[in-house]
Amino acid sequence: MGRVGVLLLNLGGPDKIEDVRPFLYNLFSDPEIIRLPVKILQKPLAWLISTLRAKKSQENYSEIGGGSPLREITEAQAEALEVKLAELEQSAKVYIGMRYWHPFTEEAIAKIKQDGIEQLVILPLYPQFSISTSGSSFRVLEEMWETDTTLKNVKYTLIPSWFNNPQYLRAMADLIAQELDKFENPEAAHVFFSAHGVPMSYVEEAGDPYQKEIEECTRLIMETLGRSNKHTLAYQSRVGPVEWLQPYTEDALQELAAQGIKDLVVVPISFVSEHIETLQEIDIEYREIAEEAGIENFHRVPALNTHPGFINSLAELVIKSLDAPPCTFEEVTHPQENMKMYPQEKWQWGMTTAAEVWNGRLAMLGFLALILELISGNGPLHMVGLM
Repeated sequence: MGRVGVLLLNLGGPDKIEDVRPFLYNLFSDPEIIRLPVKILQKPLAWLISTLRAKKSQENYSEIGGGSPLREITEAQAEALEVKLAELEQSAKVYIGMRYWHPFTEEAIAKIKQDGIEQLVILPLYPQFSISTSGSSFRVLEEMWETDTTLKNVKYTLIPSWFNNPQYLRAMADLIAQELDKFENPEAAHVFFSAHGVPMSYVEEAGDPYQKEIEECTRLIMETLGRSNKHTLAYQSRVGPVEWLQPYTEDALQELAAQGIKDLVVVPISFVSEHIETLQEIDIEYREIAEEAGIENFHRVPALNTHPGFINSLAELVIKSLDAPPCTFEEVTHPQENMKMYPQEKWQWGMTTAAEVWNGRLAMLGFLALILELISGNGPLHMVGLM
């Protein structure tokens, strides 16, 4: 089989406060996160958004210690996976490739080439596939395989998603059960799944399977849990004026509170590691919304991190993929080149959603033009003496 490697893919996160702005720039430079009709505007827009959001994001990271624990946790997951694979008599070197911060995917590939890896399993730490997460990392790797001739000698296989892996489902169910059992009346607590959202256009136009996989994953976890608790699925972390998957987490929390729900167990279903969206967004922001709305007992299920059952599931996935026909980049969902960021609507006069969308587009382009003119010192405003 030759030397075997496993590449774990993840988002990445700033290690310290000073890293927040460049991390955000990398994030919003990705066309799978924000898609613009004019590609040349991608980086100026990323610069603008990262500049405007940096202070608030830094404040959020300050609330969880000043940086993201994601790198440290992912390194621990990689180490635990390598040990587990050795126990199962599968020798493999495990690498980490982050999309938006160190160690970048490119850094991991450089080590893989240096170590002479001949067979590589590419395993995203996202249980459900989306073009904005696993798909974005796959796109970077696909470009590297197309342009780097030395990578032609590395046989690779992708694991696009693994939301239905039985050991993963059991690990999730175990963590939920542990949290439920902390309540005086466990069967009355409501199980609230909060998943990272994606724009509706990704699902409706690009055929992103994310929503279907999240919904099926939720069903399977509840089935594995085997309890009678009612549950809800909602979506968090939306950005900008576009329509994202619904219901939104903040709205669903308020609705449950209005129904008289007092005991809530929140499950971060699309996250396998603690990071800003669990430690700050859920634990602080959503907890405050829930408690203000009337939910009295807000419990959050911890992320899997290095849960033994979770590490076992990753090892099982790796071993099975080595014995199966390879899955290639061509087989995963790609975004369409002309995919719209906003849903197309029939134009109507007046204060309609369509009008707001188009006004927003024009305002964004105008603001970008202004920023570019301020930076370059050239443009129509300078020509007419207004700047």
